Parts: sequence; structure tokens; C-alpha cells
Amino acid sequence: MDFMRWLVELFNWYIPVAGGGLLMREVVGNIFGLASALGGMRRKVWAWPIGIIGNVILLTVFLSSLFGGADAANLLGQAGRQIMFITVSVYGWVQWRRAKAERAGDATAISPQWAGLKARIGIVATMVIGTLALTPLFTALGSYEPVWADAWTFVGSLIATYGMARGWVEFWLVWVAVDVVGVPLLFSAGYYASAFMYMFYGAFTLVGFFVWVHAKANEKPEVETVMPDPTVRVP
Repeated sequence: MDFMRWLVELFNWYIPVAGGGLLMREVVGNIFGLASALGGMRRKVWAWPIGIIGNVILLTVFLSSLFGGADAANLLGQAGRQIMFITVSVYGWVQWRRAKAERAGDATAISPQWAGLKARIGIVATMVIGTLALTPLFTALGSYEPVWADAWTFVGSLIATYGMARGWVEFWLVWVAVDVVGVPLLFSAGYYASAFMYMFYGAFTLVGFFVWVHAKANEKPEVETVMPDPTVRVP
């Protein structure tokens, strides 16, 4: 019983901060998220499983009322995006492992590519339409106000994670759009560790964008070598 009580206390460990509290598992979850982002910038396959661990931890944070935090705000969009992250990350993990296997001898998993005009229009349209569609649903489920901001971060996170799996350079800019809305939302809801991490992510994603732009510009084109057909006689 003492051991179980110790585990529960560790799970709910708070550090007093300015009259409130900082939930340590929120900090730990965001540290895993940061490590995943660093791996993503370097195009490393291990970025995906590391991110999944952080997502599982943060899922328990944003559904705090179900895990002992009766006074904490539920951010359903933030909680839902952790489930979405886990699902899409499995897809990204498989895609990057397959791509790396095809790039024998290359230390990176994928070659960055521009999404193209059609995909960019789709990204913007999905961000707007998805936010409008999910806002009333999240409102009915009792998500924290302003609900549209919660819906925006959910939709944007889905698009950005999918874009990363596809190797689109633009996915970094989608993260910037998510962070601009997500930071004030998290501060107002009292999730200070995530809010400060989002602030850092905002700068980090801009750096990541230029790193991938540079990688795209300097990536060696893949040349397919066609062997001559020995049955064909050259006159």
C-alpha cells in the first residue's frame, strides 16, 4: 500500500509556483515532445517513438479531472490531439523507417519536399473548415473557452504531424500557426509548463523550417541508373 501511495503521489507531483502548481508529469511529457521535435528537425526515425511516449504522458495531463485533478480544466482538443499524435505518429514512424531503408547509407530518414500549391490550399482550407466544424462539438463536450482556439490547435497539430510524416517543409509553418493560438490558451487554462514549452516551440519551429529549407536546397537528387539491355545490338 505504501508503494502504491508513493506511485500515486509521484504521478500527481506538483511544484508550487506563484500561488499555483506545476505538474511534473506535464514537464516530463513536454521534455519528450521537445526531444521528438529535435529528432524531427534532424530527420531521425527515433523522433516518432519518443514523441509517442510524451503524448501518452500529456494525455493524462489534459484530462486531469479523470486522473485526480478535480479542479483542473479539461482541454478536450489538447487531449484529443495526443490521441491523434499517437495514431499519426505510428503512420509517420512506418513511413520514415521505410524511406530510410530505401536510402541505404544515408543518416537521415527522408528528403524534405515542398508540398506544392494544391497541398498548401488544402492545408489552409482544412485548418479553417476543421476549426469551424470541431468548435461546436468541443463546446458541447465542455471544453475550455475559447473553444475555437482548442479546435484550432487540434486541427493544426493533425495537419502538421501528417505533413512531417510526408516530409513537407511547410509543416513547420503550420506549427507556428498552432503555437500562436496555443500559447495564450494554455496560459489561461493554467497549463504553464505546456504554455512555456509552446513559446519555445514557436521559435524552434522557425529554426526547423529554415533547416529543412536548407536541407531541401542541398539534398542530392536521386538518380536512377539504367543498365543497357545486352540483347540490343548497336549498329
